[in-house]
Amino acid sequence: MRNSWECIVIGGGIAGTQAAIQMGRSQINCLVIDSKEAGRSNLCKDYRNIIGWPEGVSGEELRKKGQQQASETGVTFIKSDVKQISKRDDEFLITTDNETYQTKTILLATGVTDRIPDIPNIRECLGSTIYICTDCDGYEAMDKKIIVMGAGDPGANLAVSLLNWTDVITYINHEKTPVSADILSKLNQHHITYLEEEIESVSKESEDFFTGVHLKNGESLQADRAFIGFGGNKVHTELASQIGVHIENNRHIKVDARTKETNVKNVWAAGDIVSHSEQATIAMGDATQAAIWINKRLMEYKRKGLL
Repeated sequence: MRNSWECIVIGGGIAGTQAAIQMGRSQINCLVIDSKEAGRSNLCKDYRNIIGWPEGVSGEELRKKGQQQASETGVTFIKSDVKQISKRDDEFLITTDNETYQTKTILLATGVTDRIPDIPNIRECLGSTIYICTDCDGYEAMDKKIIVMGAGDPGANLAVSLLNWTDVITYINHEKTPVSADILSKLNQHHITYLEEEIESVSKESEDFFTGVHLKNGESLQADRAFIGFGGNKVHTELASQIGVHIENNRHIKVDARTKETNVKNVWAAGDIVSHSEQATIAMGDATQAAIWINKRLMEYKRKGLL
């Protein structure tokens, strides 16, 4: 396999794969390096807010079909962990477990890892009947009895945000982290049940159908659906920091609103590592836009004889 590329995409999730499709169709020599660790889209078994998929589509299926689509245009995908990015003259060096690649441009699509406690059965239901994002899946709570499993303010805020769809909400502060007085007031004002109890396990029917929780105090609670909000999610911007990309206080990357380029020339970013609502559809749009501007930059270099 070649070692020199016009663009290397780091991250093969929704954003990275969508960008790869656009780059392949633009005839860019593109390599996608996908982490060996399962990404966020692996958690979602049913994206239901994507046009054309009213019954839902899994992140796994989207990535599989997307990678096939991109591969047919000449894009190369590999599974490896990137250890380092460095700058050399007008190129970048990307070092993985066992290889070093050089590239003119980079698209960072390294994503976010949600902090999920090791509660039995919680992962089996994630993305099916337990959700992470109210912007994505608040609709699934419509007129249903909901349990929010979380910690401190992040879980409390998530519970309040669900009032747009239901008013039968119980917030279980699993880690008993203090909740701000003003947010506690909102919970009381909207009659959201608040419990500070450790969750022993999630109860489910069949493979992934959430039915409630068992608490360590011996109590069991039933509900129709659940959301999690533990806070402390890991934003994978470590590689970006190595080459001077500006990281916001919330650990996300700020990009140019039009081009999606970072403050470092020839480095773009897309997907959940960027400062915006963390949605698959937004990741797709931003990734496509980034790929278009990467192509514009590469075409400029070709016209000037720099590539």
